[in-house]
Amino acid sequence: MPPIGQPRLSSLSHGGGCGCKIAPAVLQDILRNANSGVPFPIPKELLVGLETSDDAAVYQLNEDQALVATTDFFMPIVDDPYEFGRIAATNALSDVYAMGGKPILALALVAMPVATLDSQTIGLILKGGQDVCHKAGIVVAGGHTIDSVEPIYGLVALGLVNPKHIKKNSNAKSGDQLILSKPLGVGILSAALKKESLSPQAYQKLISYTTQLNQPGAELSSLDGVHAMTDVTGFGLLGHALEMAKGCDQDVVIDWSQLPIIEGVPDLIEQGMVTGASARNWSSYGEQVNLSHSLPQWSQALLSDPQTSGGLLISASPQTAPQVLDLLHKAGFPNSQIIGSIAPKQQTSPRVHVA
Repeated sequence: MPPIGQPRLSSLSHGGGCGCKIAPAVLQDILRNANSGVPFPIPKELLVGLETSDDAAVYQLNEDQALVATTDFFMPIVDDPYEFGRIAATNALSDVYAMGGKPILALALVAMPVATLDSQTIGLILKGGQDVCHKAGIVVAGGHTIDSVEPIYGLVALGLVNPKHIKKNSNAKSGDQLILSKPLGVGILSAALKKESLSPQAYQKLISYTTQLNQPGAELSSLDGVHAMTDVTGFGLLGHALEMAKGCDQDVVIDWSQLPIIEGVPDLIEQGMVTGASARNWSSYGEQVNLSHSLPQWSQALLSDPQTSGGLLISASPQTAPQVLDLLHKAGFPNSQIIGSIAPKQQTSPRVHVA
């Protein structure tokens, strides 16, 4: 809850969490216009840039080290300022882990309506982010603040990875199994919270999943059989699976019966607790997805649901997949499941199939 006398954080923003992200199709148009004209020469040290829609940029420093650089920020997904800070920081650090790296440093990005929120509330947001960073073993070493109409918080996150262990989202191989480390439905829970229709038990689940660091990504990166990795965030499971499919020029096949789903989420969807971002996501990539007619009506809303600080989506060989699952389960991700596979594409362009 917000401090006494302070407004609900979610009432100050038009969207929340990763639901704030610009829809995939709109983002593609923006980047296409931004990158028009004479291309700037790409340095050979830039191992990962814009070309694969990856989670972070990676710049090689020497034979054994590369710098992972990313940033992520958004408007409140919850009303408690401390928890908002924790969620935003966890989400920002996730992109470092998704590349197989370990965070080394963070900078805070803070935009707040200082005439509406007092210094105690804003301080609690920053403390939440700092506490998550300390849990990850790093410090928030600086940042930037501005006065803003809506509250926005996030991090610039820097990490290190061995260049041999970088896990791009584009290196999946046909025959790989796909593993998801966290259950789906965080966006649905946030929509219910904004409408004041979320139970205390479901709220605790929302906090638990969105503040769980994806730290196993750093350990998974050293496994030869792990070929590709990304985290599932604002574009929903389908959007990030489609990025993986396009990156490796293969199809992604998802087994609906194996998807881990947060308890109670289907009922909330049927009650109309969905985000606007879910529909925007689907309109961006729905034509590239095949949904089986046997799926429940609410499946589309769940599969395109923006996942704030969602789980890792891992593409691993069938021989390595059991090792990946064992590592995740021991690390405190009991809902980790094999949810599908990478298969040869059936049409000219890659697609995602859900049956």
